[in-house]
Formats: sequence, C-alpha cells, structure tokens
Amino acid sequence: MLIEFGVANFRSIRTRQKLSMVASPDATHLQRNVSPGQNKELRLLRSAVIYGANAAGKSNLLRAVETFRQLVQNSATGFQEGYAIPVTPFLFAEEASCAEPSEFEIIFTADDGVRYHYSCAASSERVFKEWLVAYPRGRAQRWFEREYDAGSKAQRWWFGPNFSAERAERKVWHDFTRDNALFLSTAIQLNNAQLRPVFNWITQKLIVLVPGVVMNPFLSLNLLRDVDEHEQIMRFMRAADIGIDRLELLEEDSPSAPAGKLPPGAVRLHFEIGLPSGSSPQTPKRLRVLAWHKRADSREEVALDIDQESDGTQKLFEFSGGWLRALEWGATLLVDELDRSLHPHITRFLVGLFHSRKNDKNAQLVFTTHDTTLLDTELLRRDQIWFVEKDKQGSSSLYSLLEYSPRKDEALERGYLKGRYGAIPFIGSIAG
Repeated sequence: MLIEFGVANFRSIRTRQKLSMVASPDATHLQRNVSPGQNKELRLLRSAVIYGANAAGKSNLLRAVETFRQLVQNSATGFQEGYAIPVTPFLFAEEASCAEPSEFEIIFTADDGVRYHYSCAASSERVFKEWLVAYPRGRAQRWFEREYDAGSKAQRWWFGPNFSAERAERKVWHDFTRDNALFLSTAIQLNNAQLRPVFNWITQKLIVLVPGVVMNPFLSLNLLRDVDEHEQIMRFMRAADIGIDRLELLEEDSPSAPAGKLPPGAVRLHFEIGLPSGSSPQTPKRLRVLAWHKRADSREEVALDIDQESDGTQKLFEFSGGWLRALEWGATLLVDELDRSLHPHITRFLVGLFHSRKNDKNAQLVFTTHDTTLLDTELLRRDQIWFVEKDKQGSSSLYSLLEYSPRKDEALERGYLKGRYGAIPFIGSIAG
C-alpha cells in the first residue's frame, strides 16, 4: 500500500510537496475507510481526493507519480546512452533552479509485507541521486545509495551490509548502470532478486491515469469474454443503476474498414483473439458490445451498441474492468478528473467501492475532481481531503484539510465553495 509520495522541482511543483495516506487518530469511518495493512500500528487510508482550481497543479502531482513509475520501469531498457530523461523542472524561477534535478520519493508496503523508502533525483541529462531503505521486521536497513559528484564527474556508490550481493556482482550492476538510468531498474534487468518486490510494486501495483490516458477498455472486454468474470461486470454495472440489464460481447469477422473508421459499436483489435502468439488471422476481427435494456411495457429486451449509450455509461464500462482488477490485485489507483462525464452519484459509487467489503485486498484510490458533492463527511474522513493551490510565482502547494482543523459536523462543501480552505479560482470580470 502507498504510505507517502513526495516530489520537488517538477512542472508547477517547485518546493517539496507530500501526499500522505497515513490516517489521523480520528475514529470516523475507521472500519470502512481505513486499512490497518500488514503493520497494525500504521493505519492507511483507502482513498484520498484532491481539489483545486483549473491549472493549480492537481494533474501535475499525478504526472509526477507516473513519470517516476515510468523511470523505474523503463530507464534501464527504454533509454539509450545519451537519451534525455523525460522530466520537466519548475521553469518559473531563476535559471539556476531550472538546472536542478527533479526529486521523487515514495514510501510503501510491498507484497512481501516489507516497508520500503525509495528516492531518486534526475535532470534530463542524468540521475543525480538514488537510494533505498528497507524495513524488514520494522528496523531500517539502507541497502544502496549512489550520488553524482560534480567535481569528479563520477558516481559515488555505497552498498549496505544487508544488500545481498557479492562484491563482483555489485560492481557489474553499478558498472552497467548508465548515467540516465536508475540502478533499481538496471539491477532488475541483471536478475537481482532482492529488489524484485520493490520493482514489481512500483511498476505493477501503482496505476496512474493521467490526462490523455484512459482506462484500458480491453480489461473490461476480457472480463466479458470469461463466463465467471462476466457476472462481476454485470454486478458492477447493475449496482451503478444505469438501466442496463445485461451486456453481450460479439466477436465477428470484419471486412477492412476505411482508415480511422469503424462500424457502430465496434472495437478495432490490435491483437489476435484466442490464437497462438505469432500467428496471424486471415480475416481481421472486431468486437461489438451490446447493452440490453428491458422495455417498461413488456418483457421484451432492446439492444443498443455500447457507443449509442451515454458518455457516462461508456466511461463506466471502460472503468469496470480496471476498477475490479485494482480491487482484486490490491493496487493503488490514481485517476485524474474522475468525475468527467459521470453523474455525481456514479462517482460516489466508484469511490464507495474502495470503502466496501469488496476491497478485501486493501486497494487504494487517489483522484482529482471538481465534484464538490463528494465533500461529504458521510463518505470521506477529513484526512482524506486535500487541496492544491498556486502562489503568485506559479508554484503549486499541496495541503490537507486537517490544516484548517474543521469541526466534525462542518459543512465542508459550503466551506470550500466560500473559499474557507483556499484552492478555488478567482473569477474576474470581462466588462469594460
């Protein structure tokens, strides 16, 4: 589970900002919204919401998480020598600050039950610093550290006594670590087993949907194709109460369609369904999803192609597979603008699943939104609510509602809209 994520000097974020999923001592919704995790002394939140005006920096916080995740996953294999690291520093400061590295830091509990604290700092040219501390049995062990020495123009390395590797292995691993690659990523490619739980959690259990990236609909399509999983999708859709009685997936041979055009309700496949790897079908396939509705005046059913449903229904279907998988895997899911095209009741339903008995693997949801109806103490604890605001220098700050010490019975939505907690736009006049 995610415990904390911090970032500095990235896009609109200048100074270090920290999102914490550690629950306060408050007992409100303790069994529903808080997970004890593996460590009973560390209570972690199952969800957190982030509010703020447009362009305040909410999306940049999620972009920071995704950039960090991509660095861990791809820097050893996807970057060639001299390849620019895709980080963007804070640009609205003096020139010297623009040349400083972006910093990322994360604390989490991996699937092996161990708490890890990992940090890296990188510019577009090189990794400046990287270190990892593990807490097996609750005691800190610094496993490795590297730091770039500008004077000697070389990396300095240090390995702790609990880092399981012979001296020759360590030398190979750090010699093969390029200036623009993380040691964590490189060591995994060279079959380091000790770091595998760290790498796997960051690359597989940390799922980020940033602007321009949508939930993969193939997750939902694959669940529809499976007889046992099909009912999971249907329970999900029926619980949202959108009037769909059942969904049907049709797999059809498809003649070639003009480039960029598809028949109604079709999904173009970029892979072969049910065929061995490397084989190629003679006829391209398409999938059609039919949504069946019962007529109010009879027992007859009417089918609509999924693309004839509302944008909200289509988005809910796309979400269903990923949402169910995140709950099943115990993943930490971060979603930008969760409320896009969705009715507030549907957004509330999606958030509520992470607070329900369905979430028995302690999955977490972090999302940004403008939907103020979710500022409801019946749904969220006060420590689950965060805000982002920009200062006059264009720098984003992230802060918790707890900093305002609101009363337990305070009307949070009204207070936010009145500007009591900041993080709202200031609307000017266009009148001459």
